[in-house]
Amino acid sequence: MRLGIDLDGVVANFNGGWITFYNEEFGTSLGSDVIDSWDGIPAATHFASMREFWDWARYLKGASLFRHLETYDGAVNTLWNLAKSGHTIVILTSKPYWATHDTYEWIAEHKLPTREVHILDEKWQVDCDVYLDDAPHNIYDIHLHRPDRATVRFIRPWNHPVPGTHDVATWDEFQSFVDAHQA
Repeated sequence: MRLGIDLDGVVANFNGGWITFYNEEFGTSLGSDVIDSWDGIPAATHFASMREFWDWARYLKGASLFRHLETYDGAVNTLWNLAKSGHTIVILTSKPYWATHDTYEWIAEHKLPTREVHILDEKWQVDCDVYLDDAPHNIYDIHLHRPDRATVRFIRPWNHPVPGTHDVATWDEFQSFVDAHQA
């Protein structure tokens, strides 16, 4: 099966990454649980808007924030297990234009098992059998435009259930979902 996998908030720990940089640069002690809504960064920081946040995130230690993110536990191993089982890993990620090169470098550094990467906003335009995402608007749009495909929400504090989609809380649960879905 073709598995459409989001990066930030699913494979890459986006919030953990920016929070670490923010705490170091501004002498704060924000915790990993500070974000509980999509685009909630301005409410938790001194940034007046998401645009101001993105201006800051564009230049951190010689690259954008996207170059410095850690992976979530189990993410890379599960992707490799799925690829070894014959599934095609298709990366579907939304990024600012200035993060494109950092994204490709990040994928290479973390050795994700993929030959197909799409950087786009409307992820449903790429045909996959199963989609895994954490962004509320993406989960809704994928399910709306691809109702015959499996849309899986990676449960995070900033998203909520969408009727007709599936939920997972861990990479092991996603592996089990894919195993059961192909049977």
